[in-house]
Amino acid sequence: MKIAMVGHKRIPSREGGVEVVVEELSTRFVNNGHGVDVYNRKGKNVQDKNADTQNKKIKNYKGIKIITIPTINKKGIDALIYSFFASIIVSFKKYDIIHYHAEGSCAMLWIPHLFRKRIIVTIHGLDWKRSKWGGFATKYIKFGEKLAAKYADEIIVLSKDVQNYFKKNYNRETHFIPNGVNKPQIKEASVIKQKYGLEKDNYILFLARIVPEKGLDYLIDAYKQIDTNKKLVIAGGASHTNDYLEKIKQKALEDERIIMTGFVQGEELEELYSNCFLYCLPSDIEGMPLSLLEAMSYGRNCLVSSIKENTDVTEEYATVFKKSDVNDLKNKLQECLDGKNRKKFEEISEFILNKYNWNDIVEKTEELYKTIEEK
Repeated sequence: MKIAMVGHKRIPSREGGVEVVVEELSTRFVNNGHGVDVYNRKGKNVQDKNADTQNKKIKNYKGIKIITIPTINKKGIDALIYSFFASIIVSFKKYDIIHYHAEGSCAMLWIPHLFRKRIIVTIHGLDWKRSKWGGFATKYIKFGEKLAAKYADEIIVLSKDVQNYFKKNYNRETHFIPNGVNKPQIKEASVIKQKYGLEKDNYILFLARIVPEKGLDYLIDAYKQIDTNKKLVIAGGASHTNDYLEKIKQKALEDERIIMTGFVQGEELEELYSNCFLYCLPSDIEGMPLSLLEAMSYGRNCLVSSIKENTDVTEEYATVFKKSDVNDLKNKLQECLDGKNRKKFEEISEFILNKYNWNDIVEKTEELYKTIEEK
């Protein structure tokens, strides 16, 4: 099959979960003999300030054809322009499947629909709920969601909650195909020891985009109330949320035990996962948290908020606190630091790798592609 991927920012990149998913799917489709064109959005990597993404003219990556769409570097407008031009281009090319990712990009899928193209949409989360958007952007993303429900041949969702949401609000059947995770290689603390003085099991890790819905405020407030020698490491960059990032930086400065690394990838990222005592994801909103899957693949014990997007992933293999409740988070964090309810490395890793296997996910997605192609 000839497949087009639309709706992410850029690959190769770890700017967000959508980018990781597009890369994982695309590379495996190519290995299975399909042709994949990925429509990258030109612009700055808003998380990795050192990345030279906007100047890279990558045309091929692991057998994937990269097509870069120019746009304007302005919050909200860049995505609109990108998805408009990408949608026009894919409409005039011979693709068997056009695969849209995320709700905002779907505002333009009416264009290939007019050309009777076969369209699949992956809803990575109800993005209009995210606090970084407001006014026009929120309405635009919700509009994209409605068009996806109306015109997509098939819709993939990453959680049962979102599946129920589409059934209730649009009477639309969807396919639950979650994200996957790869088996990692455990790394000793080397880079992180040199840069931050971190040793195995002497820190708690928060690794995610620094945006309000990730609940980092709650974690810092809870952590400050606990007497512990374990550091709190905050790893991640902002995503159109610089005001919030500055607020977090100010909070972090008030406690010398808190370390902010900024955006991380490669060896540093692997070492942070490999050596943390506890991974914490205190989110109010999630789609399907890839960082949580990754932390568990490393066999890390996890502390997560009670939203179903988290608990459906972890099942009984994590400690759960009541969403948005700083006091409950403090108590559960103390329990974790005291060593209560700890699971063995092998138990956690084996559980998550069996439950979220990329090869199984690619197979299910291919089957869905073939179903549409045969219509």
